[in-house]
Amino acid sequence: MANPKRKLSRSKRDMRRANWLSGLSVPSLVECRNCGETKKPHHACQSCGYYKGQKIFDAEE
Repeated sequence: MANPKRKLSRSKRDMRRANWLSGLSVPSLVECRNCGETKKPHHACQSCGYYKGQKIFDAEE
């Protein structure tokens, strides 16, 4: 079996274990250029159906 060459410090161990915490953060939101609603970046707006100035789908009203 493989064995570690050197002892892993408590700091490095804890930094590795703390990475799951970054997944709990709130996703960033941007304002839609067309309607002004908040939306996820790089996604089509759910309220108007536009993405980068082009109509992608008909939004439900």
